[in-house]
Amino acid sequence: QVQLVESGGGLVQSGGSLRLSCAASGFRFNSYAMGWYRQAPGKQRELVATIHTGGGTTYTNSVKGRFTISRDNAKNTVYLQMNSLKPEDTAVYYCNKAVPFSSWGQGTQVTVSS
Repeated sequence: QVQLVESGGGLVQSGGSLRLSCAASGFRFNSYAMGWYRQAPGKQRELVATIHTGGGTTYTNSVKGRFTISRDNAKNTVYLQMNSLKPEDTAVYYCNKAVPFSSWGQGTQVTVSS
């Protein structure tokens, strides 16, 4: 059974930092590209960062230079380091495969105050 458990969100002021973690289980973690997604109120979920099995990374333009995705295959965990946060980064953040499973974790709320 696939499980994705996100943590690390919170309330932070504009310009601040947060580090999100996602513990994955129930599938062969090191065989898949993983992604961090976010969904802001009234908007569709969007993919913001991807890390491939070889460690290569891609980012949506709005977070390039501010967010860093990483993974620890020994711990089946993917991370998202978020720096220079902006109010428009406010959203619920989720992890999933880069080609996502149909089921999602509960997400972790990130709120950036101006």
